[in-house]
Amino acid sequence: MTTIYDVAQRAGVSPATVSRVFNGTKVSAAKEAAVRAAAAHLGFVPNGNARRLRMGSSQIIAVLIPDIENSYFTALTRGVTDVARAAGYSVMLGNTDESPQLEAELVSAAVGDVAGIIVAPTSDTADYSLPLGRGVPVVAVDRDAPLSKVDVVVADNVAGAMDATQRLFELGFQRVACVSGPEHVMTADLRVEGWRRAWEQRFGGPPPAELCRRVPYTVDGGDEATASLMRLSEPPDAIFAGNNRIAVGAVRNLIGVGLDLSDFGVVSLGELPLTLYMPRGLVVTHLPARELGTRAAEMLLERINGYIEPPRREVLATVVTHDQHAFAMAPERAATPLTYTT
Repeated sequence: MTTIYDVAQRAGVSPATVSRVFNGTKVSAAKEAAVRAAAAHLGFVPNGNARRLRMGSSQIIAVLIPDIENSYFTALTRGVTDVARAAGYSVMLGNTDESPQLEAELVSAAVGDVAGIIVAPTSDTADYSLPLGRGVPVVAVDRDAPLSKVDVVVADNVAGAMDATQRLFELGFQRVACVSGPEHVMTADLRVEGWRRAWEQRFGGPPPAELCRRVPYTVDGGDEATASLMRLSEPPDAIFAGNNRIAVGAVRNLIGVGLDLSDFGVVSLGELPLTLYMPRGLVVTHLPARELGTRAAEMLLERINGYIEPPRREVLATVVTHDQHAFAMAPERAATPLTYTT
C-alpha cells in the first residue's frame, strides 16, 4: 500500500509537506504540484479520504467517557459535539463506567465504524494499538495515555488541586483532608499530588497518610470516605474533594450528621451537578470541561484530515471560583497557626 512517505520520497519533500498539501495548509505552488503529481503517479489516496470511501456517507466520531451522568463529562461531550457537527460529523457516545475491560470492548467495537476516537482513559495502562494500527486516530482527553502515541489534552490537575487546597488554608482551615479517585487513574493521582504539595508548602512536611482517601468517583464514594475521616481520633476540619460527585457525597454526609458547612471547609474540583440547594461555604474550582472537549475534537479532526506530526500534549488551566458562597471566616480561626511536627 502506498503511504505518505512514498509520496514524499518521490516528490522530494518531507512527509509533513505532503500532509500539509492534503490538509489544505498553504505551501509553495511548486511543492504542491510536485506532491500532487507524485500522488497521482503512485495512486495515493489520503487516509482521511480513504476512510470516507470505506464508510460511505457515514461520518462518525466515537466519544468514550467514564460517566455519562456526571455533568463534567456532559459538558466535555458538548464541546466535542459542537466542533464535530460543524465539520459534518456525528458523535457516537459510549460509557465505560471506569472499567478498563468495558473500555477495550467499546474501542474494539468502534474501530470498524468510526473516523476517529476521543477517549478519557480508564487507567494508565489503556492501550490503543488496535485503532492506531488500523489507521483510526485517537485523542485522549482529561487523562493521559502513556502506553500509546496519541494526542492528549488535559486540565492542569496538580495546579488545580494545589490552588483549591491553598484556598482552604487561606480561609483558616488547618487539617485539610483529601478524598480523590481510584489509584492509577491519572486525574486522581495528580489531584492527590496537588493536595500533597499544598500541604508541604504550608507546613514544611508531608501530610498525614490518614488524611487521604482513594475512592470511586461517585457520590457514595465521597460519602463513605467522609464518614471514615470523621471517625478519626483527630478528624479534619476541611476536605478537598477530587471531583464534583465526591464533593456531593462529602456534603451529603456532613449535613446528614448536622455539621454546619460555614464552619467546616469543602472545596470541589469541578462544578457540582445541577442542584436546588448550594450549601453556603462551598468553594468550587472550575475545570475546563467544555474547552477540553472542544480542543480534543479539533485535534482529532486534524488527524483525520492527514496531520502526521508527532503526538501533542496540551494542558488547560483551572480556576478557583471566588463567589458569594465563600467562607466568612472568624478572625480567631484565621489567626490560629498549625505547625508541622515529625
